[in-house]
Amino acid sequence: MDGATAPGAADPALEPLRHLAGVRVGEAQESPEEFNREKFWRRLNEAALRVSHEATILTTAFSRLPLPSPQETQRICEQARVAIEAIIAVYYSLPKDQGTTLRKLVRGATLDIVDGLAQLVEVLFITPAEGPENKDLISCNSVWIACEQVAQLPRDNKAAALLMLTKSVDLVKDAHEEMERAVEECDPYSGLLNDSEEDNVGNDHRVNAADPIDAEEDALGFPNNRDVHWSQEDQELITPCLALVKASKASLKKIRISVAENGKKEQVAQLDDIVDISDEISPSVDDLALSIYPPMCHLTVRISAAKLVSVLKKALEITKASHVSPQPEDSWILLLIAAVDHCMNRIKELTQRELEL
Repeated sequence: MDGATAPGAADPALEPLRHLAGVRVGEAQESPEEFNREKFWRRLNEAALRVSHEATILTTAFSRLPLPSPQETQRICEQARVAIEAIIAVYYSLPKDQGTTLRKLVRGATLDIVDGLAQLVEVLFITPAEGPENKDLISCNSVWIACEQVAQLPRDNKAAALLMLTKSVDLVKDAHEEMERAVEECDPYSGLLNDSEEDNVGNDHRVNAADPIDAEEDALGFPNNRDVHWSQEDQELITPCLALVKASKASLKKIRISVAENGKKEQVAQLDDIVDISDEISPSVDDLALSIYPPMCHLTVRISAAKLVSVLKKALEITKASHVSPQPEDSWILLLIAAVDHCMNRIKELTQRELEL
């Protein structure tokens, strides 16, 4: 393609770019070869570097004029396709007995690379060469970042388990802090109301119960004075909910410590079980946190708390039965189970009246 040809990715000569964007990652297949960990990580790193290199070649070739000839386009795209299929093949070579937690992380990293390259290809395909939008999109493309992240991946299932448990601890910690801030402020919608009040003052308009605008906001679900404050009963119920979330954070921390101190790399199945159940704690904490915001439904709070308690106790029991707890009657597990039960019993007491109405 010569420089006189109107630039643009709609040119049929660039169709190989479109095909390149269609490469996808499936599920890893078992390999008959004996797994060699060092060889695997060396191959994965080399494959990531190659994809990064091909992404740079693609960007250089298609983000400026003159665009490559059809033959050169075919060659460049073929090299990129081989590189992306190579890293997928390396992922496929990671067997199940290395642990599902590790496999999920490697698969996620591989998907990030494939998706990043597909995004880059789409930008090159649809955006005119040398356009400012093209350069902006390419500069923030994620394929290079994704390739660099491969070197940071955990190298075995225990390290992968610790990484996932650390993320779970951080998520629950953030949720607990948000709940505490909401309670301290005692008005989670104060910012919204203040903005509304300022608008009303500017318009010399005062909203009252008979105002059609107020009625319209009620119908649309906007908060009003009846919705945004906790009653005395609500505030009493929040206390054991906060304690339950605090117990969730403490449980995850202790589980993570037990895995770090006692976890064995070869015990992949037990480590995976601990991670799988621990992954359910943060979403359950989020559900409980959302349920305490006004207007509070005590029945919803009770259901959310019961779900969290069920997940927590299961996580603690699985940990107790695993190799990371050398003493099955470990006192910290029993203490946390007792604390969780105490919180739930208190929540039941405070919500019983609403159930009886």
